[in-house]
Order: sequence, then structure tokens, then C-alpha cells
Amino acid sequence: MDLKEIQNLIKFVANSGVAEVKLEMDDVKITIRTTLEGNSSETTYVQQMPAQAEIQQAPAPKQINPVVAAPAEKAIENAHYITVKSPIIGTFYRKSSPDKPMFVEVGSTISEGDVLCVIEAMKLFNEIEAEISGKIIKILVDDMSPVEYDQPLFIVDPS
Repeated sequence: MDLKEIQNLIKFVANSGVAEVKLEMDDVKITIRTTLEGNSSETTYVQQMPAQAEIQQAPAPKQINPVVAAPAEKAIENAHYITVKSPIIGTFYRKSSPDKPMFVEVGSTISEGDVLCVIEAMKLFNEIEAEISGKIIKILVDDMSPVEYDQPLFIVDPS
């Protein structure tokens, strides 16, 4: 596996929202750990598996850090925002049915108890309600995308 393939894999994993992926092939082990919204960096470890004849000279793991840490100013600027996270694993929907309007948009003002989205899990549609009042700053997940437990969905400005 060459460097370009590894970089493409890193980009794919980072965009998928998955926290960690482990891949083992014949002579290569790859572990990609991504951090979710707001955390600092992404680390990938690539380890070549030694061949039987090369056991005395096993190569050290290589570390690749393709993503630069987010600037500290941005983290300070976003410190007062609240992240609404997924309480379950399932499929994220921004509206109750294809012919209905979206529950919320960027800039929408929400109150405690307002429905923000629906997450389908095992053929059950679970309405996710706001636990705080505020204004939607950012929607972090695309409509009809799979989401993981505790995955950030929305960023809300409570002021």
C-alpha cells in the first residue's frame, strides 16, 4: 500500500465520522483514529509486518500526521457553543417524511423540547428533542446519513 492510498483512506475515514478503523493486510497494519468535531488532530499508524527472514530487524511503526491541528483561536471562539450529540446509533433524518419541511435549519431559533431531527434505529423513528434553547449555528450531519452513538449532530449557541 503506497502513501497516496493511505492518504485517501485517511480522508475517507475522516469524512465518514467513524472514530477508529483498523485494517490488516498481508504485510501492513493500519490504525486510523480520527477525532470528532472540535478536537485537535488525527493520527494514523502504519506498521509493516516483518517477513520471517527479517525478524531480527523488525521495522519501527511509522507515524503519519496529515491533518494540522485546528487553530486555538477557533477553539476559544467556539467555547461557549453547545454540541447536540446522537443518543443512539441509526440513520439521521432532518425531516419526518420526504414531503415535509426540515425540522431545523442553520440560523433557526430553538426552544427546549423542540424536535431537531429523527434517528431511525431498527425500524423505529426516534425524535431527538432540544434540551436547551438557542440558535442552530451548524448542522454537522447530512440528511439520511448513518450516525454513531455520541456523534455530534448540531452546534447550538445558547445565548
